[in-house]
Amino acid sequence: MGLFKRNPFGHYLYLKKCLIRIFGVLTHRRYRGFNELQIEGSEIINNLPNTNVLFVSNHQTYFADVTAMFHVFNASLSGRVDSIKNVGYIWNPKLNIYYVAAKETMKAGLLTRIMAYAGAITVERTWRAKGQDVQRDVNPNDTENIKIALDDGWVITFPQGTTKPFKPIRKGTAHIIKNHRPVVIPIVIDGFRRSFDKKGLRIKKRGILQSFQIKEPLEFDYENDSIEDIVNKLEYAIEQHPSFLKVIPGEEILAMEDLNEQRRWSYDEKNRKTDY
Repeated sequence: MGLFKRNPFGHYLYLKKCLIRIFGVLTHRRYRGFNELQIEGSEIINNLPNTNVLFVSNHQTYFADVTAMFHVFNASLSGRVDSIKNVGYIWNPKLNIYYVAAKETMKAGLLTRIMAYAGAITVERTWRAKGQDVQRDVNPNDTENIKIALDDGWVITFPQGTTKPFKPIRKGTAHIIKNHRPVVIPIVIDGFRRSFDKKGLRIKKRGILQSFQIKEPLEFDYENDSIEDIVNKLEYAIEQHPSFLKVIPGEEILAMEDLNEQRRWSYDEKNRKTDY
């Protein structure tokens, strides 16, 4: 790779590689050390085409979610199975991974502008701006940039457009799927909201068992599925459909905490065995 080779957005690939390496090393212990990231389905990553793949996920923090995805994807591509053990995988990262992020968020400071260079496709929110509710049309340049990114590689999007759980999925993601027909991979994450602050930059609590589930590609009938049908499938796939929302009794919460402790013990035992 030459020093001056660029991607379709004009970003120097060598500089992008260096940034991903630096951020990868600096953030690794946030998922394997201070907390533990339990991964399921990483074998799916290795069977994906090099381009036109869209990852859809629920959203819990601004930046910790997508950072974890960079770790998991690159670890999986380097041969690790459901593990991000040994951060050496980040030395040769996949450079055509992009993520959709609000333009307002990515221009908020120097750090976020640097992070944007690592792969952000910035879009203008059509429903929210500067903390106020707004109504405006989709910027056609934003849609075109997502198409360019899909043509070049993989795109990560959080179709709810917010970190608040069980919010409706924005129809823009369904339109992208309908128009460009990418391979759509659902991801369900948990534990990030408890581990980090809202931005995902500061560790709020340690010792949290974070979960990261990669699901099989979704299937769509592009001739007959409506936008509403696609939205409905996405809501179920990332477990954000209203039917998942329920009031959980205190006894069940305690039982879930006990189960998490058992899962942590099982996870630690598995890692101890692979260390030998």
